Amino acid sequence: MSDRKYRQRGYQDEGGGRERERPGPQRPPERKEGPRGRGLGAPTESVFRCPSCNALALAPGGEDIAAVCRKCGEALHACIACAHFDPQVTFECRQPIAERIPKKRAANECTLFTAKTQVEFARGEGLHPDDARAAFNKLFDL
Repeated sequence: MSDRKYRQRGYQDEGGGRERERPGPQRPPERKEGPRGRGLGAPTESVFRCPSCNALALAPGGEDIAAVCRKCGEALHACIACAHFDPQVTFECRQPIAERIPKKRAANECTLFTAKTQVEFARGEGLHPDDARAAFNKLFDL
């Protein structure tokens, strides 16, 4: 009879039973090629949006200082719409400028202005919700 109160196997066993199997070297899982995640591999386009109302707008060039949003009327050639705007750096601009521009939403004559663009999914002109439904229904038609 055992000197333990319960008869479960444990760390005090001498190994009289089944030996513990040690895992062998494992290979890393195979990597699948191609896009992964939601939207990866989908067509994209670079667009400029108004920083105030988020409406699509034409990106103002370096000389187009008087550009305004068609929807809300805000100035588009402003620091807030620039790719170099960063509130955490000196003068709130990543480019070396001589003096700070106090009003970030007002139009200015900065020669270093570059419009901040965003990459978004391209809108397919021929795609409609009915197309997706038709493709889904086609899966189950015999």
